[in-house]
Amino acid sequence: MSIKPPIVLSRLDLERIEALLERMPPAQAEGYATLRAELDRAEVLEPAAMPSDVVTMNSRVTFEDEGQGEKLTLSLVYPAAAGAPGTVSILAPVGSALLGLTKGQHIDWPTPDGKQRRLHVLEIEYQPEAAGHLHR
Repeated sequence: MSIKPPIVLSRLDLERIEALLERMPPAQAEGYATLRAELDRAEVLEPAAMPSDVVTMNSRVTFEDEGQGEKLTLSLVYPAAAGAPGTVSILAPVGSALLGLTKGQHIDWPTPDGKQRRLHVLEIEYQPEAAGHLHR
């Protein structure tokens, strides 16, 4: 297994995601152990200090699934906003993988079927913190 790249999270995103996980029934929350591990290893910054090349919640990001050669542009959202075209939930494997990555980084991420996907962040088209939307 490859070493995961360093990730950066805003304090606000971290608090909201942890609250989301804490509200789940324990059996359901167990399914997000990989996401929780990502939260635990992240460098946490105040929203105003977030570098503009980091994928944060509500960011619009273009990435490549290197195994399939497929490029996708999606907004990383909380579950309540997921399901709309062009969105991916933080609770989806791809959403968990993208959170905290910077432009140019790769991450290998397990899929529910036991395979690995290699994601490469190509562009961050919109990041709330960079746009001054610090409390979205």
